[in-house]
Amino acid sequence: MTLPLTGIRVLDLSNVLAGPFCAYQLALLGAEVIKIEHPDGGDLARRLGADKDASARNMGTSFVAVNAGKQSVTLNLKDPRGKAILLDLVKTADVLVENFRPGVMARLGLDHAALSEVNPRLVYCAISGFGQDGELSSRPAYDQIIQGIAGVMSVTGDADSAPLRVGYPVSDTVGGLTAALAICGALVEARASGRGRMLDVSMLEATLATMGWVVSNYLNAGVVPTPMGNENFTAAPSGTFKTGDGLLNIAANETKQFVSLCALLGRADLPGDARFSERNARKVNRAALKAELEAALAADSAANWETKLIAAGVPAGRVLSVPEILAHPHLASRHFVRELPDERGGATQRVTRAGFLLSDADAAPSTAAPALSAHTKTHLSALGYDESQIDALHAEGVI
Repeated sequence: MTLPLTGIRVLDLSNVLAGPFCAYQLALLGAEVIKIEHPDGGDLARRLGADKDASARNMGTSFVAVNAGKQSVTLNLKDPRGKAILLDLVKTADVLVENFRPGVMARLGLDHAALSEVNPRLVYCAISGFGQDGELSSRPAYDQIIQGIAGVMSVTGDADSAPLRVGYPVSDTVGGLTAALAICGALVEARASGRGRMLDVSMLEATLATMGWVVSNYLNAGVVPTPMGNENFTAAPSGTFKTGDGLLNIAANETKQFVSLCALLGRADLPGDARFSERNARKVNRAALKAELEAALAADSAANWETKLIAAGVPAGRVLSVPEILAHPHLASRHFVRELPDERGGATQRVTRAGFLLSDADAAPSTAAPALSAHTKTHLSALGYDESQIDALHAEGVI
């Protein structure tokens, strides 16, 4: 069965993470994604990641994570001939994604205004740290910079450890997801009207938009958010608890769940305690409540409590490491991790599919992340370049 974006061609001019993650989501939905890279080394992510040998081969684990299923074409966009080739590709494309600093594409003569003259139906998506205009727009942006400025770090950790960055590049990832969503919406309009549009995606604003409850508490109730570690600011007992062996997340957000939790722990007296009898009282006295619960939880392991609590209707889950969850039979049964043979005989690439399943198609990459320039000749041939022209462009560093 076909995927939702089958027949859509995407030109991915982006590097490292936010843009490539966006284009990866489109590839998982069936789009043909042509990654446009500089001939001299390509995407920096090719040289990033924990496997130094893979990085030396220009196939770093950071690159593999978000570029499977794509094709690689190399173009020097500062050379008029490279620019001309891109313009020819733009004529055939539905979407262009870039994450250069604002103004770079305009200086190259390849901004939205220029490309929309070549292809009026083109959806042009520019991802940047702070947006295309505004006081901060010219600043360089990296995930950690955005996390700090957006307030994410200020609410991560506890009173002793905050501010802390989230343990993975959350702002880059959220920026990419936001861009993919906006592109899908714009594609619906473009197919109906024949008109594309410019999408200005700000990683800062995308990150803040995902902080809905935290932001709303301040905007509408004047409550300044504070770091609460593993506690849930909306309810108690809801957070991470020590057990006799391991940590356990418990989310007894509703009164009936709290009553069931206390009964299971042999502390049926706690809901009648004035400190804990009402929702807001439990929030105010969360530290005392946690001490009472952890004393009871010490009688068994996190794994056993998890099973018991879930059976009793109390949401609970162990705190697992990345290797532990990736080895879990649940993910194996849903085929979340895929193994793809490297097209040039290198190590097998293991990548993740989309975060959703489709009823009648597989939203997963069918090919490994491409070697640098693996598809340049194919696409130039399709544009009418012959063997000698392609060789000459290669010799002169245009491709």
